[in-house]
Amino acid sequence: MTATVLVTGARAKTGAPAVRQLAAAGADVRGGSSDPGGVRVPGVTPVRFSWDKEETWAPSLDGVDAVFVVRPDRADAPDVVARFVELSHPDTRVVLLSETAQGGYGPDDWAPRVEAAVHDSGRPWTIVRPGWFMQVLTDPRFFLDDLAQGRLPFPSGDARLAWIDARDIAAVAVAALLDPAHEGLTHVVSGPESLTLAETAAVLSAGLGRPVRHDDVDVDVALTGIDGFDREITEDTYARVRRGEFAEVTDTVQQVTGAPARSLAQFVADHADVLRG
Repeated sequence: MTATVLVTGARAKTGAPAVRQLAAAGADVRGGSSDPGGVRVPGVTPVRFSWDKEETWAPSLDGVDAVFVVRPDRADAPDVVARFVELSHPDTRVVLLSETAQGGYGPDDWAPRVEAAVHDSGRPWTIVRPGWFMQVLTDPRFFLDDLAQGRLPFPSGDARLAWIDARDIAAVAVAALLDPAHEGLTHVVSGPESLTLAETAAVLSAGLGRPVRHDDVDVDVALTGIDGFDREITEDTYARVRRGEFAEVTDTVQQVTGAPARSLAQFVADHADVLRG
């Protein structure tokens, strides 16, 4: 029987590869987006979905067997996600895209409260906890423009990151969406190596054939132009990086998908045209 799966952020960094992988696996895929016209993937049915428009929630959930909740990074996410999941059928499998939680949270903090909205819902659930996405390197909202100038400004304090490709995060999520064996599990996913930002810049330099240097900028400089809740969570994330909480390497991608996680060098090779700008 073909599973019907909703992806709430079909154009997001992880949602986009997830809808493609689900379609390739033969699922009946609904690609949720505030602009469904932008969801153009063979085998994927675009549906109107927006966290800001509650009237889109129930129609998008109607008849689905599983839903991939691409977490909305907003202050009211714990309440919003809880109300959304409550509209689903009690048997709907819910897979939440969360984030690594290496010792950085108390039970009343924002991220674990979003997770609690899912695992306290009474629905079958799986939590996926990735670290830093490699895709921030190809995103002009993050580091792409700086890389074009040969620099990687990142307040790391010489800490390490186990960079993870969003395609591998999506593959773990897809397995959980289609296979009930993952119910009740929390999957911590990472890339295959833990790199300092200087080592990250060296991988970029080798892959692009031109120098890229790491600038260990002050946190306030890194937060320039970011306001409100986005600034709050970004500042907290940089603090966690500097405490080493994104350095853990796991073999979850291999264990769940049967394929090794992509290395940063592989990612750079795959996206060299974009990174060269």
